[in-house]
Amino acid sequence: MGTDAKTPQNPAIAAVQAAGIEYSVARHGPVASLQEAAQARGVSAADLLKTLVVRRAAEDYVLVLVPGDRRFSWTKLRALLGTNRLSMPDAAEAQRVTGYERGTITPFGTRTVLPVIADAHIVGRHISLGGGEHGVGLNVAADDVIRLFDVTVADISDQAPGSAS
Repeated sequence: MGTDAKTPQNPAIAAVQAAGIEYSVARHGPVASLQEAAQARGVSAADLLKTLVVRRAAEDYVLVLVPGDRRFSWTKLRALLGTNRLSMPDAAEAQRVTGYERGTITPFGTRTVLPVIADAHIVGRHISLGGGEHGVGLNVAADDVIRLFDVTVADISDQAPGSAS
């Protein structure tokens, strides 16, 4: 189903292949900004998703998917989850939980299966997620991700300053 059968395996690529959905793997060199990453992967900033690990409590995490052209809203996520306390784990903790370094995190192939919450702006779009290693992206249909991971879809972002969306 994928379009990069020669791609060496990592847990993210193995998981997207096993999911049986259409996907492609985008490989690129170092990038200095979200805009450069989007261009390197052949998508718009709106379709390049940031995957954030958010801690609800000790050893209780969620993955949050937010379009690159939007700003994640702590206020909206706290309201959705019905809590006043959320935080971001440090890089080492995020890697321990997911198996991936920051900047490479994806719901595909995580070390720990985590609930996924996605911003409503991704519905119906073709998106690019982290691919489990730097310089690798997984390009997939957002609706496939929503279905596969039983994603909670909600308004959890705000328009980023200078953004036209």
